[in-house]
Order: sequence, then structure tokens, then C-alpha cells
Amino acid sequence: MTNPAYDVVAIGNAIVDILSQSTDEFIAAEGMTKGSMALIFDPDAADDLYSRMGPGQEVSGGSAANTIAGLAALGQPTGFIGQIADDQLGQVFAHDIKSLGVHFATPPATGGDPTARCLILITPDGQRTMNTFLGAAQFLPESAVDAETIGAGAILYLEGYLWNAEQSRDAMKRAIKMARDAGRRVALTLSDTFVVEGHRDEFFELIDAGQIDLLFANDNEVRAMMQTDDIAAAVKNLAARVPTLVCTHGPKGAEAHHGDQHARVPAEPVDHVVDTTGAGDLFAAGFLAGQAQGRDLETSLRMGAICAAECISHVGPRPLADLKKLVAEKLR
Repeated sequence: MTNPAYDVVAIGNAIVDILSQSTDEFIAAEGMTKGSMALIFDPDAADDLYSRMGPGQEVSGGSAANTIAGLAALGQPTGFIGQIADDQLGQVFAHDIKSLGVHFATPPATGGDPTARCLILITPDGQRTMNTFLGAAQFLPESAVDAETIGAGAILYLEGYLWNAEQSRDAMKRAIKMARDAGRRVALTLSDTFVVEGHRDEFFELIDAGQIDLLFANDNEVRAMMQTDDIAAAVKNLAARVPTLVCTHGPKGAEAHHGDQHARVPAEPVDHVVDTTGAGDLFAAGFLAGQAQGRDLETSLRMGAICAAECISHVGPRPLADLKKLVAEKLR
């Protein structure tokens, strides 16, 4: 087995986020559930909502892509696979991720749906309500997943959101086989409770077949997986089924289980929560970086908490501070 060129190769939705400050009244008037993510299936509907939003800021996003951006900022070599279209937003996404030093070679799609965009409304308490038009992102072909790139990553990181589309789901299954054939580890982030509710049985099939080495979830997703409101019992029972479980608890911190090992850390203090977009993604980046560096569970969790705290202190899901320097200072 050759040494991996990348610490993590991720497959996820290639999305450009459009972030706008909003109000609770606007969220309610639009019939949205505050703090949730809803899908928009019609590009005209996405344009209509965009026209009613306040001034927006375009920032490349997508859950797994945010994690990869965080890892790159921490100095870890990474790769990303995700479908964009041959349009302006596609060029924005490709430029942004390549500028971070991330290997990204997925050919843009010609014709069909435009590049995905997520319309994010940020209320004064920092909560984000997301409305996502997946566009080209959900049509990732199996041909975009190549054995050379997958085999070059020590960990294959899969974004649960992408499991909703049949074509991209097939591509991810192909990637899992490639990773296994290359002797690499596979990580899955559950992404959202609606993803769990739609694919719970499939996820358990993967887990019980030993195809998932590392599972990322928040407490709501763990409850949905185990179908109980008892979070302690849900975490314990899910941890017994997967080699490594990482569960985030928002302001209550995070915990990780690996066999008989267990660690828990508090959330990193933040002066003011500005925008929670991408907090879980950056937490995963910090944790994965810790694991790539050979750190223990507790230190990896602390790195995740530090990265998440930096993320929620400003608008947008990508780090603005020097994450590598920040983590080094906090861990002294």
C-alpha cells in the first residue's frame, strides 16, 4: 500500500452560499423553520426568494467542502470531488477551493442545471436558515470518482446531504469500494435529521457491514438514528455499532467514542455568535486534522471546538483567521 498523498479526500455538494442578514419576522412570513435547511427544487423559486432577500454575500460553501477548506487552513493536504456547472458560480467555487491548495479536478457539467446555491438567512441571534437549490451538485456521475484520487486519501469523507440524489449516491458507493480496495478509512457525516429520516436503514446497512470507520453527527441526528429522545442512551448505543463516533452538542460541547475510549470537551468560548453556518463542518475539520496528526480523542475534539468557535464568530462558513496559528496557541 502506498502512502496517501492527502489526509482527507471528500465528496460533497459543490455549493456557493449567498448569505444575507434577516429577521425572525421574515423567516416566519416565508413559512420557514428557523435554523433548518430546506430544499428548493425549482431554479425560478430560488431566484424568487433571492429577489426578496436583503443584500447578499457570495461565499463558496457546501458542507464537506467547508470541512476540506478548514483542513487546508490547518495545513493538511486534501482533495475534493463535487459537481459544478460551467457557469459563473461554478467558476467562483472552483477558484475558491483551488486557491486554498485543495486538489479539485471534477470537470464542470455542460447543459442541465446550474451550479448549486444555498440562500442563507441569518437572524440577529446568529441562527442560519438555509434554502438550498442543489442544481448540478446532485448529478455527480460515477465517472467523476476515480480510483487514483480516492486511493490517494488516507480518509474518504462523505457528505450525507449528497445521499439524497440517486446519481450522487451511486458515485459515493463506488468511492467507498475504491477506498476499501485501497485500504483507506471511510468517514460519513449525517448532515441533517431529514437525511437520517430518509436513509436511516441504508446508513445502518453501511455501518453494520463495516463500511464506515468514523461517523460524525449532532445530537438531533443521533436521536434520529436511534429513534429515541434519550441522547445519552442514543450516543452509547450508536457508538457500540461504529468504530469511532463523534457527536456534537452545540453550546454543550462534543464527545467522541472509539472502542473503550471516550472523551468529552466543552464548547470553546465565543464573545458573540454572529453566524452558525458551517460550525459543524469546521468542527469536523479540526477533529480530522487532529487525527491526521496522531493526536488523541480529547485533543482532536478540542481542535474541532476551536475551529467551530472561529467559524461562528463571523459571517460565512470558511475560516477568516489563521486557523493553524489559532489552534497552536489554544493548545499550549
